[in-house]
Amino acid sequence: MTEIRTPRLILRRWHDDDLAPMAEINADHEVMRWTGDGSAIGLDETAEEIERWEEEWDDEGFGVFAVELLASGELAGAVGLTVLDSLPGTHSAVRICWRLGSPFWGQGYASEAAHATLEFALQDRGLERVISVSRAGDDASGNVIRKLGMELEREATDPEHGHALNIHAIDLTEYEG
Repeated sequence: MTEIRTPRLILRRWHDDDLAPMAEINADHEVMRWTGDGSAIGLDETAEEIERWEEEWDDEGFGVFAVELLASGELAGAVGLTVLDSLPGTHSAVRICWRLGSPFWGQGYASEAAHATLEFALQDRGLERVISVSRAGDDASGNVIRKLGMELEREATDPEHGHALNIHAIDLTEYEG
């Protein structure tokens, strides 16, 4: 079982009892406003999302982690890696992504978890390159991306929802761990 410990977090595979707290995070319109069409999602969609993340772990050897607070055991959200096929020009690129519940914003948890995940991708899993895709105007994600040392590669348009997107990337030769 893959698990990463940071000073304040445990990044781990998903447990059955993670469904309800992750569904609560996904039901928050403020959390979801930068994701997909910006709509909150319910319990069934959250279960399907976690199932897809776990299948990717089995298929790819990486996936999206559950983010647990080390001090309390509370589920703070998700961070991880996923193969991106839905955006033109990014076929089979590995994307880093994160989603934390709003009570956990502004405390550095997203950056801490994303940094550990990027290190896992480039050093442990041997990936040569990782991208991030964020909606234009999502300044909080932009801050995390900047802290990861990722550089703007290009702008794009979400083919499904029409939003302006920023695609950032970093490769193994640029990574400073």
